[in-house]
Amino acid sequence: MRYPPGTPCWVDTLQREPLAALDFYGPLFGWAFSEPGAGGYVVARIDGQDVAGIGALPTEGPAIWATYIRVEDAGAELAGGTRLAGPLDAAPAGRLAVLADPTGAAFCVWEPGEREGAQLVNEPNTWLMSSLHTPDPVAAASFYGAAFGWQAEPMGPVTLFRLPGYVGGQPDEEKAARWQGMPRDIVAVMAPPNPDIPPHWNVNFRVDDADAIVGRAIELGGSVMMPPADGGGLRSAVIGDPQGAVFSISQPLGSS
Repeated sequence: MRYPPGTPCWVDTLQREPLAALDFYGPLFGWAFSEPGAGGYVVARIDGQDVAGIGALPTEGPAIWATYIRVEDAGAELAGGTRLAGPLDAAPAGRLAVLADPTGAAFCVWEPGEREGAQLVNEPNTWLMSSLHTPDPVAAASFYGAAFGWQAEPMGPVTLFRLPGYVGGQPDEEKAARWQGMPRDIVAVMAPPNPDIPPHWNVNFRVDDADAIVGRAIELGGSVMMPPADGGGLRSAVIGDPQGAVFSISQPLGSS
């Protein structure tokens, strides 16, 4: 699977105890895992295809989920952004840097080597899409537009980020209908501003049964930040893993 520059391409979670996180995400999503690589980094897989990463936090702090955006040069400066770390060599997989947009939301950029990005997306128990939560949508839209060519388009309460010329998602008619004919050049979404939510990029996974996943997460030691609720053609929930990393899940309504 290829990702042109400017497209989100990978997600991972950084944990205080990465090996303990395998005991949560493996049973929750049915993930298998690679042997630990450099620094103990593990790749989660479904049917042998890479879907996400699990690694160690480099410093003290809360566990997180991070979104990576494909770039040609991880060392390049992005006007208006703040470099938090890097560029860092993750050979042979690639090179990365950690940045923050002008509104304070952190994200990563990825210059690929052997790993282009996630090999399976938009399927059950894989990454669906990441969403930006920011107090200043106008400033955020201006930044990502200049940095990656994204065009912001309001759609109800959310804003779509579209990358002209990009063709993502699923090509067959059945899945296109399931996603209600959403444009296939969507690369991310921006949530309405909420003063109670700090700026961040949220990682969302597609599931077949949101209620069952929430129940399983609780059994495995996780917590429910937002119980399952319907909206926008999806049944979604927000979950915290046992080490505090927060992510969301979404079940397309009508799926089982």
